[in-house]
This record gives sequence, structure tokens and C-alpha cells, in this order.
Amino acid sequence: MKLKLITFCLVTFLLGVTLLQAEEKPLLIKVRPKEIFDVLNNPGIGFTTFQRFNGDSLNPGERWTEGLPIQYQKFGGDLTNHGYPQSTIAYFRVDWSFMEPEMGSYNWPMLDKALRTAAERGQTLMLRIAPFEEGVKDVPQWYRTLVGKEKKGASYKWRIDPEDPNYLKYFGGLIRVLGQRYDGHPDLESVDISIIGFWGEGDGSHLLSDQTRVALLNCYLESFRKTPLTFQPLNGDAPDPGVLVKGTPIAASWPDGRNNGTGEQIRHLGFRLDCLGDMTTDLWPGKNWSHMTDIYPKDIIKSGMGEAWKKAPVTMEICYTFLHWLDKLKYDEKTVEYIFSEALKWHITSFNAKSSAVPKVWSLLVDKWLNKMGYRFVLRKFEYPSFVLKQGQLPITSLWENIGVAPIYKDYKFAIRLLNTQRSQVLITCADLRSWLPGDIVYDENLYIPWDMPVGTYHLEIAIVSPVSLEPRVKLAISGKTSDGWYSIGDIVVKENDLNP
Repeated sequence: MKLKLITFCLVTFLLGVTLLQAEEKPLLIKVRPKEIFDVLNNPGIGFTTFQRFNGDSLNPGERWTEGLPIQYQKFGGDLTNHGYPQSTIAYFRVDWSFMEPEMGSYNWPMLDKALRTAAERGQTLMLRIAPFEEGVKDVPQWYRTLVGKEKKGASYKWRIDPEDPNYLKYFGGLIRVLGQRYDGHPDLESVDISIIGFWGEGDGSHLLSDQTRVALLNCYLESFRKTPLTFQPLNGDAPDPGVLVKGTPIAASWPDGRNNGTGEQIRHLGFRLDCLGDMTTDLWPGKNWSHMTDIYPKDIIKSGMGEAWKKAPVTMEICYTFLHWLDKLKYDEKTVEYIFSEALKWHITSFNAKSSAVPKVWSLLVDKWLNKMGYRFVLRKFEYPSFVLKQGQLPITSLWENIGVAPIYKDYKFAIRLLNTQRSQVLITCADLRSWLPGDIVYDENLYIPWDMPVGTYHLEIAIVSPVSLEPRVKLAISGKTSDGWYSIGDIVVKENDLNP
């Protein structure tokens, strides 16, 4: 009888140990990464180079070039920009006359070389084909011969008659073949919509007939469905800039509740400002306005583009250069701070300073500005279990903050990596980073551990990665970055799943 009792107690004890083991629960590990304040050179945001690339020398003094083919500098392998921020975007603006020197003969090698060079220098290419410029920079000679001598138009910044059907046929045709060749190109950051006016800046767009305006816009909208487009409706010359998107599928909304519609047919376009920093009415005789204090704050709203930043990037260009601000306009630090703060209020993502040097006296202001321009992700807290089972769930809880002024616009992925000497396993989350607007972001998900994952201890790391290569693409404003661009969070154990057959 005593033997049976001992046997029963032993079986009960062993069963209890087994049940305890089966019910073992992981500890919840909580990590609060340390925030860093470095300038982060991230995709699609920050300063652009202009007619140049990372590693090139800057324009001397206050001058710059545009509209001409790029004059390539000898490159020695050093990507450092001296006196200018590092850049992920190379902006190239070239005239129609160089793009189509002969009717129907397109200078694709010029664009191919620019795209390739940008990629080699760690950049993507922002592109504008301008129809013509001021002065001697005219439309292609073959087109001038076709339409005749220049005549006075509805706008003094028109060199040709945009209502002539030949303009839609040939300039519009160029845009369509451009889209056929380059839409969705991985090294093409964006394309400026450029339909009329000096430098393609759109002066007098409101003077076009509705038929011509919409037809010219459609050359871009129908030809670029993958590559982002940027629109410029804010020249200060239109009594109501809202008319520029009338009759188009361009997303626009106004404070009184009107909009251009919703649905899949609506196109989200970014907008650009081309004279950031203009504070004086002296530049515009008879108009008595400045871009910074009159045109931009009014026309961003009146154009219907006030909410555009939530879906598409806002890009800006300096009025003159920083050196001109300092030496000729005599801007002080307070004025520069005001200009930068207004740009942030309008949700700036990228800025063209025309490859002209940043004065040392303003370098700290520029760094501070760059740390808010576009997106900037800080991981505030990350929680995960101390162990997981093969073919089981890995629940993660994360609290982020986007301390920039805009979302990210590319479909990069938030990923987890489990890494040891036996295995490197990348787990892609379902997070849509494009919806991570400025402010707090909570993201939780249950991921799954593969059935064939070797048991053992792994480093748990996170990153924002390319959806194709799964390589890190976006630097985070936290410490702990590894040599290959991931961010170390802590250790996690993978255990055998006893329920597996």
C-alpha cells in the first residue's frame, strides 16, 4: 500500500512539473532606445544638389546654372559635399531644346547618364524639362521655325503661343514619350509638371483655355502613374490659383468643404515653391507683395493644396542663394529662422539651395532645420517576449514618434531581424509607413516564427527596409545602429515547439 502511494505521488509530481513547463510564459522585455540628434541623410528628404551630384564642387559665389546639360566634374570617389549638406536627391533641370534637338530625336543618353550618376552617388534624380527660359534660351530651333518668330503673348513670360495645337502635339508629345521610357524608374525621384512660362514655372497658367490647360496637364497625369509628380500652382500671378486644378483629377480641397472628388481616379500631387526666402516687395515693382508674407500663405490655401503634404511631398527652392541673402539682402539670423519655420509650417520635405554654399554663420540653423524637414522617426518604446516557439507567434508592441513635418512617401517596410551564427531571418510587418504622419504612432503586430527556425538565442533587430532587397534604407533617430544599418533591440530565445509533430 505504501509503495502504491509513493508511486502515485511521484507520478503526480512529474505531471505537475510537465504542466508547469507547458504553461511557462515568457517575460515581457521593454526597451526604450536612446534618441540621437544627428542630421540623418535619408531618402527623399533634405537638401538637393542642383545640376550636380554628391562629391561635386559647388557653384562659386552667388551664381548658379540651370536649363543646360550637366557639366560633369572629375570624380575622385569622395562623396563629401564641402560647405553643403549631404544629399539623397540630385535635381536636374534642362530645357526642351537640349532634350529634343531635332524633331522626334530625343536625347535619352543625357537622362540615362544623369540617372546612373545619381545612383552611383547615393542619390535619386528629380527632373524638370522646361519648355524655354528668359533671354536667349528659346524653344528648339526646329519648333521656332515651325511656329514662326516670337510674338507678344498673354503673359510676358510666354515665348510661344501655348494655344497653338503644335505646342500640345510636340511639347506634350515629348512628355508622353518621357513617361513611356522612365515612369517607375527606380532612380527617378519625381518629375516636375512644367507646361508654360520661363523655366517652366507656370506663369500665366490661369490664362490658358480650360481645354489647353487640362490637355497639357494630362500629358503628365496619363504618362506618369508610378513616378511622383510635383505641381507648381503658386506663382502669385493667378487671382485665384484654385482654377489651375479645375477640371482635373488632381487632389485638392478647400476650407469651405469643396474638393476635386475622391476615389481611385484622384491623383495626389506634391507642390513646389520656387522663391523661398523672398521677404521684400522691392523685387516686384507695382505688386507690393512678397512670396513669404503674402503669396505663399494665401495661395497654398486658395490653390486647394493645403492638405497635399499628407500624400505627396512639398519641395521648395531658394530665392537667389544663401550667399545673396547674407551679402546683398543682409538677412540676419532671426530672418532666416523665420523663413525656415514657415517652410516647416508648410510641411517641406526637400529643398533646392542651388548647390551654393551654406554660410558658416547659418550652418547650425540649417542642421536644426534638416532635423525637422520631411520625416524623422524616433522609436520611443519596443516590447517583445523573452522567448518564442518555432512556428509560433512573436507579438511586438511599439511606440514611435515622427518628429518631422511630413510622412515618408515611399513604400518602405518596417522589419524585424532575428540574427545569430546559424540563421538570419527577416520578418516583414504590415505597417504602412506612408500613414505615419507627424506625431505619435502606435504599431502592434503578431509575427510568425518559421517552422524550421533553429533553436537558440538571437539578436532582435529592427530597420526600415527596401521592399525588394530587404536592406535598411531609412536611418532612425535612435542609437544602436549596427554596421549593416539595423538597430539592435535585445536578445530573444527561440525554443522547440513540443506541439509540432
